[in-house]
Amino acid sequence: MMSYKVLTCIVCGYNYNEELGDEEHGLAPGTRWEDVPDDWECPDCGAGKSDFEMVAA
Repeated sequence: MMSYKVLTCIVCGYNYNEELGDEEHGLAPGTRWEDVPDDWECPDCGAGKSDFEMVAA
């Protein structure tokens, strides 16, 4: 079974779950964090990828 990561925005607390993706913002379910474009922004507050920390794997 594949292990998916969950990353949290340290600015607003939004969770990005690799298993669920973010289809509303162009990230299909199963999109790994390393495959998220560098210019992707938190859908809740606009923070960049560098403002996310892994909380679960």
